[in-house]
Amino acid sequence: MKKPYTFSSTIVVYGGVATWRFLGLPTKMAKEIKETYGKQARGWRSLPVTVTIGATTWDTSIFPDNKAGTYLLPLKASVRKAEAITDKDTVSCTISIR
Repeated sequence: MKKPYTFSSTIVVYGGVATWRFLGLPTKMAKEIKETYGKQARGWRSLPVTVTIGATTWDTSIFPDNKAGTYLLPLKASVRKAEAITDKDTVSCTISIR
C-alpha cells in the first residue's frame, strides 16, 4: 500500500469561464511526491490519487503547478457541498497516490 499524505490547505479559487477550486499541497510534500511518483505521471504530468475529506472519498488527480512549486488538488462542487466547504475555508485531507 502506498503512503498516505495528510495536509491542510486554504482553498485557491481560479476564475475564468468556469471557476475552479483547488487545494495546494505543501511544497515539501509535493517535492517528495514528485521524486517518488513523478515517473508515473499521466497527461499534463498529473498523478492519480484517492482523496478523503471528512466522510467523502473519491478518485481524481493532482496537477503540477510549476509557478508555485507544488501540486493542485481539484475540489468538485459535489465534495464541497457534501462537506460544507466554502471558498475561504482551510481544509484537511488525505491523499494516496493510486
